[in-house]
Amino acid sequence: MSNAEYNRLMLAAMLTQRAELRYTPVGIPALECTLVHCSQQQEAGGERRVECELHALAFGDVARALSAVAVGSEVRCEGFLARRYRTGNALALHITGFTNEEH
Repeated sequence: MSNAEYNRLMLAAMLTQRAELRYTPVGIPALECTLVHCSQQQEAGGERRVECELHALAFGDVARALSAVAVGSEVRCEGFLARRYRTGNALALHITGFTNEEH
């Protein structure tokens, strides 16, 4: 198996912030957003409430489609984790696909 198969994330979350659609220097649509996830998870034989906020990025057709989703909408995202910025250490979900739970 390639390492790419081990960097996949699926997350149900609320879209809480969304920047305006922009374009990279080579003309690819790009979108930054913030997702908030809340759930109950099983851990060490007990139930744990999980709440987290995650920065996310989308490019191309996914960015265009996500730019039409209203802030406050529930989305199910899939993608991979990578640096938020090329020179930083903070992580972001790079969204490669999503469904909008509002529709």
